[in-house]
Amino acid sequence: MREEPKLSQEDLERVQHFISTGYNTIDRKPFRGFLLFLVTWSIVAVLGVISYLIGKWVGYL
Repeated sequence: MREEPKLSQEDLERVQHFISTGYNTIDRKPFRGFLLFLVTWSIVAVLGVISYLIGKWVGYL
């Protein structure tokens, strides 16, 4: 059993036109995963060095 469409053909065309006009699109830069990896690794490395220096200063290491 097939259901009747809730929108008329004219309404469907108007919806399709609205979606394809670009109103809802955003130009984005391409995703650069390697840069994200480098930034994350750098932050972890700096925090590791800071924790090492604090451990040396307090006398745990």
